[in-house]
Amino acid sequence: MTDNYNDDRSTERGQVGIGTLIVFIAMVLVAAIAAAVLINTAGFLQTKSEQTGDESTAQVTNRVHVVSTVGNVTFNGTDDQYEVDYVNLTVMKSSGSGDVNLSTATIEWLGPDDGRVLQKSDAPDARNFSVETIRDTGDTAPVLTEQEDRFRVVLDAGAITGGLAARQEFTVKVVTSSGAVTYHHSIPETLSDDTAVSL
Repeated sequence: MTDNYNDDRSTERGQVGIGTLIVFIAMVLVAAIAAAVLINTAGFLQTKSEQTGDESTAQVTNRVHVVSTVGNVTFNGTDDQYEVDYVNLTVMKSSGSGDVNLSTATIEWLGPDDGRVLQKSDAPDARNFSVETIRDTGDTAPVLTEQEDRFRVVLDAGAITGGLAARQEFTVKVVTSSGAVTYHHSIPETLSDDTAVSL
């Protein structure tokens, strides 16, 4: 009797031990799977956040800075008045900016009575702007690579709007692959036989 009783207790303890072991293994597997999912999710989120941070930084810094805007003054015999027929933007890359490729940039022109998007071309006209070199330290035009680089963006205001008369206003938005900058300009109240005016 005593021997059978001890055998039953040993069998019961063995069954309980195996059940506990199975539960423990299952818990370990679940924990391992959960950890793997968490690690993968964390890695994905980190990569995504770094990518978003880089893109946000590029949008803030990789921009064109317009140093000055000058209008070329000419006499319009038809209207018997002086007007601005060309607008020249002297541009550089913004502080801390990476390379800025003006060949892929667009310029949004708005005003006085018309709005349109201009593309880069060899010569400015009603649908295009051109880029001329003022200072190009690395001979990389039309890509701004150095802080010292200065390019002239030429807009044919005569072809775009028929010329800009005194007191008229217009807006130029320079859009690059990373972002955009907007500049509002106004023609002086009087135009004379000066060859150029600051806008």
